[in-house]
Amino acid sequence: MGKELKFLVEQIMREKGINKDAVIELLETALISAIRKKYGNKSSIKIKIDPQSFDINIFEIKKVVEQVTDPSSEISIEEAQQNYVDKGIGDTVEVPLSIQDFGRIAVQTAKHVLFQKIREIERSLIYEEFKDKVGNIVSGTVLRKEKGNFYILVGKAEAILPEKEILPQDNLKRGDLVKAYIYEVKQAIKEPVIKLSRTHPNFVIGLFNLEVPEIQDGIVEIKGIARDPGERTKIAVYSKDTSVDPVGACVGMKGTRVQAVVRELKGERIDIIPYSEDMSFFIAKALTPATVLKVGTNENEKTAVVVVENDQLSLAIGKKGQNVRLASRLTGWSIDVLSESEYTQMKFKETEESLKENSQKQKNE
Repeated sequence: MGKELKFLVEQIMREKGINKDAVIELLETALISAIRKKYGNKSSIKIKIDPQSFDINIFEIKKVVEQVTDPSSEISIEEAQQNYVDKGIGDTVEVPLSIQDFGRIAVQTAKHVLFQKIREIERSLIYEEFKDKVGNIVSGTVLRKEKGNFYILVGKAEAILPEKEILPQDNLKRGDLVKAYIYEVKQAIKEPVIKLSRTHPNFVIGLFNLEVPEIQDGIVEIKGIARDPGERTKIAVYSKDTSVDPVGACVGMKGTRVQAVVRELKGERIDIIPYSEDMSFFIAKALTPATVLKVGTNENEKTAVVVVENDQLSLAIGKKGQNVRLASRLTGWSIDVLSESEYTQMKFKETEESLKENSQKQKNE
């Protein structure tokens, strides 16, 4: 029995990552449950498992009495003194129980309790491992798709990647390796819930953090991000060191760094914008890839009018207004884009109205 138990303990330690003392404690709990299942709810059961030989010793704790009224918890003075000569009335003795007396049901009960306790410890260990990883990017293997969720094996944990959190270009299949952003970890009744996302804006930030050493070192900082997942992302970057170009650092030699991010995002376009506290400059750059001629701003209302060349208008606005919408989200300003012709016409009307107004004033005077 000792050899079999030793093998079981070592297997659990190896596969589940639980230390020896904890496994032995679990075994003792499981055996007590099995004994109570077989012999009734005896609260005075004691089990000792030798940590070296793994021999099991089971005892019933009984009180020494002159006359036994409850055999499950009492032992007569005569019987007690046959094995414990120093015991008297009122003392307690440990009466051995034979493990060979276990029936098949008792053994199954012990196994059930043991593995139930192991699952509880595993759940606790997984939660402890991941609770501080919210905001991190992890890699995992796709296990299956079930009820609109992809289940991803991350280490020893099953994480959930909801279908709404994948990119439109993603075509995930069982066995695929996938990276994702942990946006929620919570303890639940059955298992810890670890939720992943590939559409979260912070997923892009995390990917750049992995690819750009200057971001890891705190030299380059991502000041803001605006994203339409699977289509386009704009990030604003700033360098604390004037000798380091933040845009160049993120792009990398021959575009290697940004292309690594683009590949992970399945071709999502990324505009890397130099951050500036000069809002006219920042707004102009935020409208990349369009070239801006001039920017007029209203600080109080946080609105801006941007003028571009006629052939740049559609580029500045973007398909379905995406480019200007992302630029507005990135800067936090409402942006109105005009072509040079529209701006000239608007200024002409303003001038014409101003002349009329002045003329009317002169007549009134």
